[in-house]
Amino acid sequence: MFKLICITNRKMCGDFLDRAGELYRSGIDVILREKDLRETDYEILAKRVTDVCPDVILHTYTDAARRLGVKKIHLPFAMMKPNMNFEMVGVSVHSAEEAKAAEEMGADYVMAGHIFATDCKKGLAPRGIGFLREIVHSVSIPVYAVGGITPANIEQVKGTGAKGACIMSGFMRCISVSGYIKKFNGIN
Repeated sequence: MFKLICITNRKMCGDFLDRAGELYRSGIDVILREKDLRETDYEILAKRVTDVCPDVILHTYTDAARRLGVKKIHLPFAMMKPNMNFEMVGVSVHSAEEAKAAEEMGADYVMAGHIFATDCKKGLAPRGIGFLREIVHSVSIPVYAVGGITPANIEQVKGTGAKGACIMSGFMRCISVSGYIKKFNGIN
């Protein structure tokens, strides 16, 4: 089954906690990214998010995740180490070599990107569908695409064998999470 995942950016939506709860109730996995926060502020926000989204995946701050009892973490490749002691560890990768290394160190999944042009990576050329396909074929763990994923290009992503796609802007800015999910499923 193809999975949609939300990467958060609290500055893109009105009531962030309401949105996190709506995503969770809709069956969308949530990665609490919020890269602009220091660890103490991130931990305060993460605690509030776990109240509305108990299965949240925290990002980068492993100590905060442990203090909060969160068992899922997503990391930049440079932070990945063997034996991370989480139930689930995801890693952002930018090459097949990084994907293979992440898998060897015990990653449960990798997020590969950025696939299409996106405002989050303004001025940086996207890596494209060929890159995503290369990552998918280089590892045996699930690969999720990230970067510029929309209902208009989701079929290209699915065609690579990726297990899902990670979306920030669409989920953070949409009026209705369920309505946005329907667009990805081809339902208007």
